[in-house]
Amino acid sequence: MNRWQIALLKYARSYKKGISLILMLMISGILFDLLMPWPLKLILDYVITGEELPGYASWLYNFPGIESALSLIVILAFSTVVLFLLSKTVTIFKVYIKEGVGNRLMYDLGAQLFYRIQRLSLRFHGKQQSGDLVQRITKDSTCVRDLVIGMLLPLLSSVLMLVGMFTVMWRLDRELTLLALIIVPCMGFLIKYFTSRITERSYEEYSVEGKLLAQAEQILSGLPVVQAYGREGFEDKRYRLISMRAVKAKLRTVVSQLQFSLGVGTLIAIGTAITMGFGGYRVLQGDLTVGSLLVFLSYLSSLYVPVESLAKLTTGYASAAAGARRIYEILSADEYVSEHPDAQPLMSKTKSNGMLVRAENVTFGYENNNPVLQNVSFELLPGEKAALVGRTGAGKSTLISLLTRFYDPWDGRITFDGVDIREVSLQSLRSNISIVLQDPFLLPITVAENISYGRPGAGEHEIVEAAQAAYAHEFIEKLPQGYHTVIGERGSTLSGGERQRLTIARAFLKDAPVLILDEPTSALDAGTEAKILDAMERLMRNRTTFIITHRMSMLQRVDKIFELENGKLVERERFDYAR
Repeated sequence: MNRWQIALLKYARSYKKGISLILMLMISGILFDLLMPWPLKLILDYVITGEELPGYASWLYNFPGIESALSLIVILAFSTVVLFLLSKTVTIFKVYIKEGVGNRLMYDLGAQLFYRIQRLSLRFHGKQQSGDLVQRITKDSTCVRDLVIGMLLPLLSSVLMLVGMFTVMWRLDRELTLLALIIVPCMGFLIKYFTSRITERSYEEYSVEGKLLAQAEQILSGLPVVQAYGREGFEDKRYRLISMRAVKAKLRTVVSQLQFSLGVGTLIAIGTAITMGFGGYRVLQGDLTVGSLLVFLSYLSSLYVPVESLAKLTTGYASAAAGARRIYEILSADEYVSEHPDAQPLMSKTKSNGMLVRAENVTFGYENNNPVLQNVSFELLPGEKAALVGRTGAGKSTLISLLTRFYDPWDGRITFDGVDIREVSLQSLRSNISIVLQDPFLLPITVAENISYGRPGAGEHEIVEAAQAAYAHEFIEKLPQGYHTVIGERGSTLSGGERQRLTIARAFLKDAPVLILDEPTSALDAGTEAKILDAMERLMRNRTTFIITHRMSMLQRVDKIFELENGKLVERERFDYAR
């Protein structure tokens, strides 16, 4: 078992009671299965021949209603029904509990993975496809259920069944028992050969399925662009190409599984045939009774069931191992912004007027030896507004990402009210920052829920006040259910100006002392921009504000202009841009 499977098995610790109950039910089922053939042996070897029952069964003579051989046969025959019902009852409870424990394990791991993915850095997400990450959360997380419920418990059950069957068969006939086990070494060779093969093919299958899901997610999220450029046919061919790769990967896995299954079945058939032939010879020689042979063959089929189960666990193990490997890649990823063990909440000293924000010799880049920002320093007093300008790729968005601590600088530091932001908790840092993006981020939930996304506990009157401050109340009231209207994916049922005003309302409601505006009006026409600017002017009031923009309408409203050029920051005057 590899390190990624061992790491995942720790999730089973919180379900020890449920797993213990499953084991108890398994043991009970094994005992009932062991007893199942014995009524037939007693009837054939003792009752029909007129011999006395052996000592371990002599208590049956004291059973009420036993007056003749016929009544004893009836009781023994009826006992097989009782044993069957008891076995099935145990199986029903075992399956129900296994499903409950297994699915809880799976969803717990999925939730842990979702929690982890949300907190990994943007550097990590920049190298991943979101569809593939969804695949790991929703499908690959089943590996823990497959490992514990589908592999570990059946493994224990099969071993216990093997020990029980072997013990009984050894007492019946040692020669036949040793002969029946002749296929075990061959089975071990098959397991060793096919395990790594199926594991690799399953991993390949899961990886291609993740790419397929990523492709679908990318196209659906960018559907307007696809339709605008008439690329539906191209994307359809690309999706079908990946689909065919997924089919081929699946078929390769299935072929290996079928080959393994055929090998296991052939070995079992050979073992049964050899044992049956030798056992028949022993009966003809008078060394074995017919009843003993029938019971032995019954146990032999039961013996080969756990042997076959142990062998076929290879298939389940391979699939679970492939999923576990992909899960472990996420859980072991170290690309995240770490929080200091003694991190304290960031408390604004002058929240009503914003915060003092400083950058001191900040250097940062996305690749080693290739800095995007070099020795950047600036100071923005509480309530001041600064515009960040520069060519595309100059590092404006990178600087904003450092302010929000999506990344940490290589050198230097950034402080809010004199406190290094690496020394405060991430939650408190980001609760002191409001962001309005160029492309408004809206969820397919109600208007009220979108506005209160940064303050989930806000009251209805606070939401309305924020909407009024953003000049959004009027159009919201005209929606079918007003503030309770569910908007489309990414706000597709609203205009660009309406979406932007909702994000401004969200920033008003959050009421954070630091405000970041990332090209907030670049996608708006002049008429819509005029309506938004007044709302933004009110939003920026008494807040320390950073604005990424090149529009003169915004540059005229700031106190400072910081221009990024070749990774370095230069402070400019407004009139430099007015010419």
